[in-house]
Amino acid sequence: MLAIKNGRILTISGKVIEKGGILIGKGKILKIGENVDIPRDTKIIDASGKVIMPGLIDAHCHTGMFADGVGSGESDGNEMTNPVMPHLRAIDAINPEDMAFKDLREGGITTINTGPGSGNVIGGQTAIIKTYGRTINDMVIRAPGGMKMALGENPKRVYGGQKKTPSTRMGNAAILREWLIKANNYREKWEHYKEKLSRYKSDKETIKEPEPPERNLCLEELIRVLERKIPAHIHAHRADDILTALRIAEEFNINIVLIHATEGYKIADILAKKNIPCVVGPIFFSRTKYELRGMTPKNPALLSKAGVKIALQTDEMSAVRYLLLNAALAVEQGMDEDEALKAITIYPAEILGIEDRVGSLNAGKDADIIILSAYPFEITKSHIELVLINGEIVYQKEKN
Repeated sequence: MLAIKNGRILTISGKVIEKGGILIGKGKILKIGENVDIPRDTKIIDASGKVIMPGLIDAHCHTGMFADGVGSGESDGNEMTNPVMPHLRAIDAINPEDMAFKDLREGGITTINTGPGSGNVIGGQTAIIKTYGRTINDMVIRAPGGMKMALGENPKRVYGGQKKTPSTRMGNAAILREWLIKANNYREKWEHYKEKLSRYKSDKETIKEPEPPERNLCLEELIRVLERKIPAHIHAHRADDILTALRIAEEFNINIVLIHATEGYKIADILAKKNIPCVVGPIFFSRTKYELRGMTPKNPALLSKAGVKIALQTDEMSAVRYLLLNAALAVEQGMDEDEALKAITIYPAEILGIEDRVGSLNAGKDADIIILSAYPFEITKSHIELVLINGEIVYQKEKN
């Protein structure tokens, strides 16, 4: 077993424990509080004068998909040969040996939702993983984590350049609707087949055995979205694209998570009323294209104050390590400090549906813990000193 004692614990889900301890065993938090009994022969980490908090979570990035430090030739994040690719799986492309994972651990990032880019209208399935593990099977929390979809400039630029549909925003929305309808029709075919098969099994003498429909992997995966088993993670920057995403979600009764929501502040009241979670960012970014002209670092604060549940994200690979800096900038631009900490811990966990395992420090949760030299938003003083994932020390700052 392992114990951390004498540190200031930011539990995130509850009160701050000014001088507390955490007992860890079998990768889980066994006990946490002011006076934690520590069994004999337990390895002890003295965190006196330090701050302890949950490992950080980035709910939208591309780590392990777009290879770090090797150029576009080794990137596996966008299969831009067809605008509809729901059967692609991030776990078939993530490289656990990508050098970016080490950078993330050093930045206190313990969990990410990584997946395809936004070159396609339907880009494929994301994976929610830990940032440490020998194989992808060791790292996975859940896959698929969501179905990546995209509206706006990216798909229409990619396929418009190929003289294919979509080349407009109308085309993006039309393709998305078309394939959700195809998936629903496919589901009905299988339901009808199962009904006939059931009748056949009860009366084989007079009923001919039915032929099953031909399998279609694309449509099978989209059925997960229609049945609300996984959410649609919809890339949208402009307010009009965000509203298109909301219309489609309501038409098909699917769960959505808005990715980026760059102009979300313009319609924050609508998003709050409809209870739409937003994975917001990056905010350390230039206006690299027309649809980012409305970008402002005040967006997280404005959305949060309107009552929208947000997670902060980097949309990056190795630069995910700067997630805490993104949160600090959001605070500097008006976001409440407690809300900003939640936006990189418990809120992304809740949005991803993994709050039972990560995102806060509670008994029974995974022992994904970071120790900092000072309060997280004291940027010039606060450094990540130690990182645990599943109770294992995966990073320890070298002493000067």
